[in-house]
Amino acid sequence: MTPGAVRLTLYSPFDGVVIPLREVPDPVFADGMMGDGVAIHPLSDTLLAPCDGVVTTLHAARHAITLRSDAGVDVLVHIGIDTVALKGDGFTAHVREGQRVTTGAPLITFALDRVALAARSLATPLLVVDGSSCSITERAMGRVRAGEPIMTIEAQQPSVPHRRDGLSDEVHSRAVTISMRHGIHARPAARIAAALKPFSARVTFHYGARQADGRSTVALLALGASLGNVVRIEAEGSDAAMALDAVSDLIASGMGETDQDDILVASTKVAAPSDAESRPGALRGVRASPGLAVGVAYRLDNAPPSLEENGGPIAEERASLADALATTHARLASLAIQGSDAQRTILDAHLAMLEDPTLVECAHRLIDEGRSAGYAWHRALADQAALLAEVDDPRLRERAADLRDLDRQVRRALAGETQSGGALPDSAILIADDLLPSQLIELDLPRLAGFCTERGGPTSHVAILAAGMGLPSLVAMGADALQIANGTPLILDADAGFLEIDPTAERVSEVAAAIADRRNRRAIALRDAEMPCVTADGRRIEIFANLGSVADAEQAARHGAEGAGLVRTEFLFLDRQQAPDEGEQRAVYQAIADALTGLPIIVRLLDIGGDKPVVYLAAPREDNPMLGVRGIRLSLRHPDLLEAQLRAIAAVSPAGQLRIMIPMVSTVDEIRQVRAMLERVADLVGIIRPPELGIMIETPAAAATAGLLAAEADFLSIGTNDLTQYVLAIDRGNAELADRVDPLHPAVLRMIGLTCEGAARHGRPVGVCGGAAGDPDAVALLIGLGVTELSMVSALIPETKARVRGLNHAATRALAEAALHCADATEVRAMVRAFERDMTS
Repeated sequence: MTPGAVRLTLYSPFDGVVIPLREVPDPVFADGMMGDGVAIHPLSDTLLAPCDGVVTTLHAARHAITLRSDAGVDVLVHIGIDTVALKGDGFTAHVREGQRVTTGAPLITFALDRVALAARSLATPLLVVDGSSCSITERAMGRVRAGEPIMTIEAQQPSVPHRRDGLSDEVHSRAVTISMRHGIHARPAARIAAALKPFSARVTFHYGARQADGRSTVALLALGASLGNVVRIEAEGSDAAMALDAVSDLIASGMGETDQDDILVASTKVAAPSDAESRPGALRGVRASPGLAVGVAYRLDNAPPSLEENGGPIAEERASLADALATTHARLASLAIQGSDAQRTILDAHLAMLEDPTLVECAHRLIDEGRSAGYAWHRALADQAALLAEVDDPRLRERAADLRDLDRQVRRALAGETQSGGALPDSAILIADDLLPSQLIELDLPRLAGFCTERGGPTSHVAILAAGMGLPSLVAMGADALQIANGTPLILDADAGFLEIDPTAERVSEVAAAIADRRNRRAIALRDAEMPCVTADGRRIEIFANLGSVADAEQAARHGAEGAGLVRTEFLFLDRQQAPDEGEQRAVYQAIADALTGLPIIVRLLDIGGDKPVVYLAAPREDNPMLGVRGIRLSLRHPDLLEAQLRAIAAVSPAGQLRIMIPMVSTVDEIRQVRAMLERVADLVGIIRPPELGIMIETPAAAATAGLLAAEADFLSIGTNDLTQYVLAIDRGNAELADRVDPLHPAVLRMIGLTCEGAARHGRPVGVCGGAAGDPDAVALLIGLGVTELSMVSALIPETKARVRGLNHAATRALAEAALHCADATEVRAMVRAFERDMTS
């Protein structure tokens, strides 16, 4: 053992099977972001203390707990994956924070079956967190009993914390609202700590009376910050502003944990229809998916095949069940391959349940006791569904429907049935006691106008499917819905939340006209999303997308992007130990080109340094990195790296689709150096004509000399984010001045105007790829100043196209001229809004 070290043995917190941490289905744990250790598949329902120590954190959802051992080592136990979503349901804590516990003391009891059904995995990480001074010398694997040794750790005695060298006294501070649906739990805490690794700044989180080191996952967990809470983040040091930007942006992004289910619930809350909306004989319901439909009632017979409790020979019943499970699995897998993304997600969940060994083992036990295969399978799923039906969370209660669905499907396979129901009439409005996902997917959808169910809820899987299909539907309508006879004329108004029974011919005609109008407007919107964008007086404005991945390109194509105005190539270079080679880059660039077939794509050369440093490009510490070696300045110091990127871009097919943009240009010589290298690369790869070469305008120097730069460049694109902070001399990371960093400040607008004037002298197009391009207040101003291309996040494209089509170019020029003479950005924005009101009045 290392001199001065202490040895700590951790004991298994429950009966289970130990697996390597890398096999946990969550990269935050599998990649060691939270710490090193093992994972356990629990076979008992009480978590025991793995060592003597003090409870330092107990998550509000009671699914995770941290102990500070007597050796000074922090030990985290996280029951299952994604169990934070249960919000404590099924978990009972036996301890409190600050309590001292001994090895083997009960910490948390949990409903094993209930949690297993709701969680992505029951794999439970047991981790040494923030353990840079620890090493694990022994790990158990395989089956263990509670209380058996599971891990041995050597830990150096903790040293006295000291101040980081080089920290300044200047503190940057920002208030950030927590947007992750379950707050700062294990996964966000690990990602926050990881995001701070490239920086030297000290970053501290404050929430209420608590504070936490941003690099300590345990301390972050102890904050107890939840969705909607506001935390104050302080950063101190030479790169404090950049560190603050990085972690604030990460939290603002939601880390992929913004709650789509909550959005769905909010969108499906329907107020009781007013008297004006009510119709004689109308039934009310809860909207599962919006829309309006006219059709005829069709009753779906949901009766499952009959059950025989007693079975035949055990071997035959087991074989029958195996065949039925295989048949159902094959059918679901086939539907998943053919279905939409939403259908695949739900069917994949059904496939996972179908493969659950616990369910099969339970059915086998019942078969061995003399029950039939159908009865055994039904009982196995019914017991689990009953557990889910008792929980408080409505989403988890509705997951019981998935188990009922699997029960019905396997019993149908046992009975040799293949169809979900009879043939639908045209414009059928389906009436059922409940509708299961597999039933909806199997229906003749072109004949289906909508559906209504007696039971069900707005967050059920079938409701999510209906929304994805654009299928009007109501749920929770009550037993009266089942009294409607087949063939009865119906009007389904899911927007208002009611079903009209046997309406008059005049009413049917009225609603049919409304449906036709809606359909026409949707068709126009869809058509216009793909059409070129032209102002009302005929001026062509290109609407492009900003991209940071292949997935972004695919989304851009769906939103009607006319090209990509900015491909941020940094995503290939960051968060890794060495630069990507030419082949890797070329494959990604080609995939983006394939996703936007035939459309122009502007690829920005690597823009790192400054606020985006990388570990494998050693660079001296700079007092002000945002004014230092960044962008093209850095790339020119690493010609091998720059040439590899140019070769990768030039090799993409078809030639000419990709254009190249140089970041942070401030001199003519920088353009000439890159062009000379690009021409050499073109000769080497056998390209007759090199890709177009443009520049970003991000500094006052570039804007003021735009005419000189445009003589050397093929196009110009304005990065309003950096240009704004440089023109106004305000650090956009400074929370005290954040409200003053506005790209609509007259000084910034004048720089944009100078750029457009300089480019026009040489016939060069000007785009904007910064945040201003998607700002509704900025669109008319930018066009009036002479911008001909706007590039933004894909989601803003349809709305921006519609806005541009309503503009008159001459009017925008007058607006822009007036804006240049305003006192500040507030006055500019007020003037723009008055201009838009006048346009619509």
